[in-house]
Amino acid sequence: MNPAWLDLPVRSAVPELRRALGRCGTAVLAAPPGTGKTTLVPLALAGLVPQADLDAEAARPRRVLVAEPRRLAARAAARRMAWLLGEPVGERVGFTVRGERKAGPRTVVEVVTTGVLLQRLQRDQELAGVETVVLDECHERHLDADTALAFLLDVRATLRPELQVLCASATSDTDAWARLLGGADQVPAPVVEAQGIQHPVEVVWSPPPRPVRAPQGLRVDPALLEHVAATVQRALREREGDVLCFLPGAGEIARVAGMLAGLRDSVDVLQLHGRAESAVQEAALSGASRRRVVLSTSVAESSLTVPGVRSVVDCGLAREPRTDHSRGLATLVTVRASLATGRQRAGRAGREAPGAVYRCWAEFEDARARAMPTPEIMQADLTSFALQVACWGAPGARGLALPDLPPDGAMAAARDVLTALGAVDAEGRATKRGVSITRTGLHPRLGRALMDGAALVGARQAAELVALLSEEPPRALGDDLAAVHRAAAAGRDPYAARWRDEVRRLLGHIESAGDPRSTVSQAAAGGLIAGLAFPERIARARAGASAAKPEPGARVSYLMASGTAADTAPGSALSGAEWIAVAVADRPAGSPAARVQLAALLDEATAQRCAPSLLTDREEVRWAVPAGSRRGEVAARRVQSLGAIELAAKPLAAPA
Repeated sequence: MNPAWLDLPVRSAVPELRRALGRCGTAVLAAPPGTGKTTLVPLALAGLVPQADLDAEAARPRRVLVAEPRRLAARAAARRMAWLLGEPVGERVGFTVRGERKAGPRTVVEVVTTGVLLQRLQRDQELAGVETVVLDECHERHLDADTALAFLLDVRATLRPELQVLCASATSDTDAWARLLGGADQVPAPVVEAQGIQHPVEVVWSPPPRPVRAPQGLRVDPALLEHVAATVQRALREREGDVLCFLPGAGEIARVAGMLAGLRDSVDVLQLHGRAESAVQEAALSGASRRRVVLSTSVAESSLTVPGVRSVVDCGLAREPRTDHSRGLATLVTVRASLATGRQRAGRAGREAPGAVYRCWAEFEDARARAMPTPEIMQADLTSFALQVACWGAPGARGLALPDLPPDGAMAAARDVLTALGAVDAEGRATKRGVSITRTGLHPRLGRALMDGAALVGARQAAELVALLSEEPPRALGDDLAAVHRAAAAGRDPYAARWRDEVRRLLGHIESAGDPRSTVSQAAAGGLIAGLAFPERIARARAGASAAKPEPGARVSYLMASGTAADTAPGSALSGAEWIAVAVADRPAGSPAARVQLAALLDEATAQRCAPSLLTDREEVRWAVPAGSRRGEVAARRVQSLGAIELAAKPLAAPA
């Protein structure tokens, strides 16, 4: 055992935690980042850490599942635990994330993502052989984590009362978790607190020298990013040690890294996010001889500990999901980070020694900030959640112990989608088709496209296209799905590698489906798959928009079947097409039209094939004033439509 475990502050709390779980079966652990809650606690609960006060039975190895909210955090936690044991990952400590597994017959502690945990629970509700489940970073309130906790509490209440469940939080706001884990007897679960070594952190207010525009959608004002880069350089001049800089996404990280390129002779600039190469992730989480600037998304707030940090630069922004149910659009938006998030970020500067946080906003702006981040269940697309609970046997989440109940409107919208997919019946119960879709591990829309598309375009082509849609491709690849498909197939970068891994995984769900001799071309297949996944986003160019090649730099406007307008970007490869299927879109703040981010070409026949439930044939009577006339008249016509898109119309004779 590596002696480093002796220095982890959470060590002193382990005996109390073990007693609490033995007595009650559930507990809450509150421990600041860097105390060892993610690494030492699972090893101790599994009996892999020397503990003098244990008898032979209590000290025997016990299987522990640790659920992390992110793939990056799951891999890092497994590597750290294996390092403490002095052995490679895959021996007594392993991990499983979507598309990757390193575990073997000797594995006692397995780190998984919360999504993988949900898949395990759906296949085996009892989690046979598992004695303890640790839900790490529960304070972040990710939807999958909330759902997994509700399922685990249901298992304890009905199937396995001996299953131990531990919620681990990096914050001290534990009362609600204790009440929830207490169960039906209303006695709160015990809370065990571990005190970290938190050194003083000086707050340096560093607002931009001139006003910057508020974020819109995903867009961040370049002036703010320039100021963040300048503040990083200021921190390097004024302080010792490494600098950890928080930015909302991988795009902003790349841009700020470019602005800091001149530092690379003396400073390592590392980019830490879910899409980063594993070698870069490993370098960010290890010590180094040279000074470093680590540009990170929220993953470094509490899930990961970056050593050597003495200064934090906080841009003050975060990414959160939003869903426009009326338009069928789900997207991420950039928002002002909450006060609690700001405290978490600042604390990273004082983990090893006194430090400083440079906040890139004025102090008075905190008065307008939210106290806590909004739970994902309150603002995200709930289609996957609704199918998960239906497959669990709790349609509408009835009877489940959730930290917050889902909004009625979002659940109604989710049920409408699932009904259209054939995933639930009229009572909201999961169908066989719905269970099959859940087992793919995809969003239900993509699961439907995979299953139905394989029979039309062949298993491999369906898997390749759905894999592109399951993890949004880099924006640099453009907005044409066919071109993105070609780039991924030819690519050798980390994105292309992840894509190939996902294709292999998806093929396992559809090995016997589809005709390998399908006559559907690759270009047409993209439109068909996107149309099957998002039928209400099938779109037709507005009158005159596709009649001629658009002017350079011009946007082309489309009408989606949902009734929402959608514009392609200037210079888009899609411009001029009459029909497209929109796979990814967002709606800029204040704009009535969606903005197309990724779409595929298709024709009218394919559009109708993808969305038969949206086809209507109706008679329409209206009051019309003919051109050049001052008198109106009643006009009747027969209209064929695909949702809000008019396909054909012919006048009807006036009644005698």
